[in-house]
Amino acid sequence: MSETPCVLTIAGSDSGGGAGIQADLKTMTVLGGFGMSVITALTAQNGLGVTGIHAPDADFVRLQLETVLEGFPVRAAKTGMLFSAPIIEAVADVLEALPQEVRFPLVVDPVCVSQSGHRLLQEDAVEALKKRMLPLAYLLTPNRPEAELLAGMAVETKEDVAEAIRRLLDMGPRAVLLKGGHFEGTDTLTDWLGLPNREPVPMPQTKVDTPNNHGTGCTLSAAIATMLAKGHVLDRAILKAQQYLNLCLRESYAPGKGFGPPNHAAVVAGTLLQD
Repeated sequence: MSETPCVLTIAGSDSGGGAGIQADLKTMTVLGGFGMSVITALTAQNGLGVTGIHAPDADFVRLQLETVLEGFPVRAAKTGMLFSAPIIEAVADVLEALPQEVRFPLVVDPVCVSQSGHRLLQEDAVEALKKRMLPLAYLLTPNRPEAELLAGMAVETKEDVAEAIRRLLDMGPRAVLLKGGHFEGTDTLTDWLGLPNREPVPMPQTKVDTPNNHGTGCTLSAAIATMLAKGHVLDRAILKAQQYLNLCLRESYAPGKGFGPPNHAAVVAGTLLQD
């Protein structure tokens, strides 16, 4: 097997290059993985917003996934924008049918709404996401609005964070990382790692004051998947992914109109990539 681990993203395409499949593949490459993709939707978007979505037939999504899995030894994967209930069902069917010896950790980023407010998950797909994808997740990575939607509650306090994580864990994922980017903060933002029967663990990072945050969730989940593929344990994979995203945000810029993405090609400190 190659020393470069194969990492898979199952997500939508961002024609503006800052989020989705494009952000995932850039992240995977920079962090030392070989990225592959299953495209669940084509979006017409730029830094100003999403102007249209075109999704392939669910059977073609299934064919993409089956073909990639047949040809590559996938070490870890992530999902992003899954868009519709039929696509979620197709992806879940294939992953559930994998023999135990070739299964891999799956990071589920429950993408529901774009940074500009455009809905990226159809309303009737939320239940399919809960019932089919969350039980397959090694790690679920919701932001605050996504956690509120999936857990069915407002998340405002530390106690709310713990309760939301408990509810999400009851849906089947092995771990939950409730991201802190949508909470009010001064100099520090805190992601919360939740594991069954344990208090949530705070994982703080220095806040980066930049408007160029398009695709941060995609970048973080892709980085976690890549670090898992490289053999890191979960908390270490999350920490390294946080460090990478933080650096990308510090060196972010807007290549076009509107909000730019993290700078995925930011020079990474040597210690970040060492095992």
